[in-house]
Amino acid sequence: MRDALSSAPPSGTVLQPIVAGVLSAVVGFAGAVAIVLAGYAALGATPQQSASGLFAVSLVMGLLGIGLSLWTRLPITVAWSTPGSALLIATGAPEGGYAVAVGAFIVAAVLIIIAGLWKPFSRAVSSIPVSLAAAMLAGVLLPICLAPVKAVAEAPTLALPIIVAWAIGYRFVRPYAVPVAVVVAAIVIATQTEIPASAFLHLWPEVTFIVPEFTLAAAIGIGVPLFIVTMASQNVPGLAVLSANGFKPDVPPIFVTTGLGSVVTAFMGGHSVNLAAITAALCASPEAHPDPGKRWIASASSGVFYVLLAFGAAFATAFVTASPPLLIQAVAGLALLGSVGGALASALSRDEDRIPAIATFLTTASGVSFLGIGAAFWGLVAGGALMVLLRAGRR
Repeated sequence: MRDALSSAPPSGTVLQPIVAGVLSAVVGFAGAVAIVLAGYAALGATPQQSASGLFAVSLVMGLLGIGLSLWTRLPITVAWSTPGSALLIATGAPEGGYAVAVGAFIVAAVLIIIAGLWKPFSRAVSSIPVSLAAAMLAGVLLPICLAPVKAVAEAPTLALPIIVAWAIGYRFVRPYAVPVAVVVAAIVIATQTEIPASAFLHLWPEVTFIVPEFTLAAAIGIGVPLFIVTMASQNVPGLAVLSANGFKPDVPPIFVTTGLGSVVTAFMGGHSVNLAAITAALCASPEAHPDPGKRWIASASSGVFYVLLAFGAAFATAFVTASPPLLIQAVAGLALLGSVGGALASALSRDEDRIPAIATFLTTASGVSFLGIGAAFWGLVAGGALMVLLRAGRR
């Protein structure tokens, strides 16, 4: 399944790809765990359901990363959908509670499976203008990225050390800026918050199975946007990272397996798993190993470490739940600054699509909902309708 690659010099150590994989898992987990848990809480999940969802997502994406790497001998890294979690934060709790949200998770997962099995559907998804998909993502992320500013205004002595640590990390060790901020935030929170004893007594995760409820409003308002964000912000960039490093995987099996994995996680309260985007480079690039044929060891090692991290889900959830929400949101906002910047740049790159993209961005960022359907969907509708009108006028 791997294209013929130029032979690499026989350098590099056995530990090099393992270290790269562990770093990929640590950076991915520490940089987004607060966002993932905030997304579950925003949809109305209880702490127990959030811990179960975090455990399920971490475990499944670890197992899939190991399996796909061993099967393909390619550095295929699987991760959770961080932009998808940001979407969940912006969407808020649906009518009917978390079971309805779980039903929407399954809808998104099934759409990913269909994208892998049915090429016409995959082509139809690919035909969504990049500018509108990026504008929708930027609108979803904007309210979260404002959290650091609000945190400084409300609790400067707590928020400023976190922001300063992130800024210094971004200046000197950019890939690890968010984990540095997470460590400082944990220290700040630990000195200001009493962590409940249950966080230490019940470290083993308790899996909570949730019977999904399906509603049209949640399917359209949560499921469809989650699918689009996952495809546009995770799967497509993840494939681009692999391609840039000389790897050409067979795409349909990846979509089908990650879609099936997402269905499994949904019944335990988790959302989508997909190809890693940013952290994928740590496993697919020459830094993982000079020999491309050995880089799959890095992604497999990342999967193994994600499995280990899954068993810390209960403690992570208890710690985050006991923490001041504004500080958790501030860390999430810092982690997403790069994503919102990239989304805005992509949304506004074409002059002829700029106004429709702005309409999508503003409608999504407004947070308004109609007919029980969230702003992300209406943002695509508004921008798409305006784009069709303007293009028809130009013709």
